[in-house]
Amino acid sequence: MQAGGGGWVWLPLLWLVGSRAGDPAGYKRKVSLEYNPGWNSSAVNLLHVRAVGLNDTIHYVWSTIGAPTVLLVYTRSQSSGLHVNWTRLLSPSPSGAIQVEPAGSVLYSMAVIFSKVFEYNGTKTSDLSKANASSFYPTYELANFTWDSLDGRLNETTLTATFQGVGTDSGGTFRNGSISFQVTAYEETSRDGPLPRLLHTANSSKVDFVMRGVAPRGNRSRFALEIVTVEERGGQKQLESTRSIDDEYTPTIFEMAQLVSVPRNNSAGFSFLQWKTAAYSALQPKREDTVHCEYYQLETENRTVPRPSIAHAYFGEELEVHNGVAAINISFGSEDSEAYQEKSYLSWSALIGFGEPPKDGFSPLVIAILAVGLGTPVLLLVGGSITVLVSRKKPYSEYEPIN
Repeated sequence: MQAGGGGWVWLPLLWLVGSRAGDPAGYKRKVSLEYNPGWNSSAVNLLHVRAVGLNDTIHYVWSTIGAPTVLLVYTRSQSSGLHVNWTRLLSPSPSGAIQVEPAGSVLYSMAVIFSKVFEYNGTKTSDLSKANASSFYPTYELANFTWDSLDGRLNETTLTATFQGVGTDSGGTFRNGSISFQVTAYEETSRDGPLPRLLHTANSSKVDFVMRGVAPRGNRSRFALEIVTVEERGGQKQLESTRSIDDEYTPTIFEMAQLVSVPRNNSAGFSFLQWKTAAYSALQPKREDTVHCEYYQLETENRTVPRPSIAHAYFGEELEVHNGVAAINISFGSEDSEAYQEKSYLSWSALIGFGEPPKDGFSPLVIAILAVGLGTPVLLLVGGSITVLVSRKKPYSEYEPIN
């Protein structure tokens, strides 16, 4: 079908560009979930997601033993496995309790820790960096939360799990509320159905940070999430922002933010944390449920990893000395928005993965619009040029009429 005005001339090229963007893997992984491997109790939560590729494996280890944390370990082996020394892991000194074996197959590893939730008064400003110290309420330290068992919250068919926890406050803030991290693993490249409709590959997993029913401690409360990253062997993360003219998948949102590994000669891999600059105030969000989302400067100096965390069980007790640690804050809500006050619900989504982060291409609708917009003027220009050339080459006759 012709797009109109000769737009079909551009359609094949634009379609190719759009369809290939953000698809670095191009194959399926065999994904399996294992809850508390080698441990018969559900008093603590450790979820092992094993994603096996053609000649490699990505291990994701999610846990709420301490601060909610995910380890990402990439191996050049289809048979690599996770080993957990539970006695050591649950001791005050968990160093070495989590290993991926054989150790020689491990090419790259990193960790993401969700450490704190800030609550502050947003009457004068929703900008976390400009809020006065007196505007902040006591911080929610996620390492001190009580987390429900994954029993009944793990679905091996949909490859999802939900870590749900409550704080220990005495003011009734969590009487009817909770904070949760919903994890989704992927076997192949596709795009999520619900907003923000992130494009994922077989090399990534998704986490949804959700606040539901947590009572605000002020009339104009705003919330922010602190995220800490650990990059192996002194590596570092860098903050990047990409913008697009296409907001079809995430209406009104034109920016994608991401933390990516700084390239190093001695590193065999790199990873990413990627998100759209939007949160939502409804379980099944629509465009009107969009909540302003702001990220702040990446902090790399004198950062520490909250204790306890399974990051120490993998990287060691002195992980800040031998590995690169960075932290970033992400806040939700603007000065003129009372979405959380009204609906008591907030969700924010991000991808965690190995390799190049996914890149959004143009949707078929935008491709068709571009085809029409670009194709028609070009054809008019070409047609006009041909007409001028033909008229210039018209034979000249020396015949003069007799008056």
